[in-house]
Amino acid sequence: MEKIVVTKLVPKGYAALTLYPFIFVRKEEHKQNKILLNHERIHLRQQKRLFVIGFLIWYLLEYLFLLLKFRNHDKAYRNISFEKEAYTN
Repeated sequence: MEKIVVTKLVPKGYAALTLYPFIFVRKEEHKQNKILLNHERIHLRQQKRLFVIGFLIWYLLEYLFLLLKFRNHDKAYRNISFEKEAYTN
């Protein structure tokens, strides 16, 4: 079971980030956001499936490749395979 933690350590511009088994949210009200939590729970499953270190390495390498390809952070982020899976579910 995940543990949801409210913290200002979540970067500005983001509502949450996940590092198994934690979901870190920026604001208390994010703990009630079902869509956001579903998105983050998908990341938890991804991290569990690939082990956290495998997930992080793949995520970072894919992001860097896409950043070079698109030269745009938002476009690179939205095209990461893990994000596509999380946003479409």
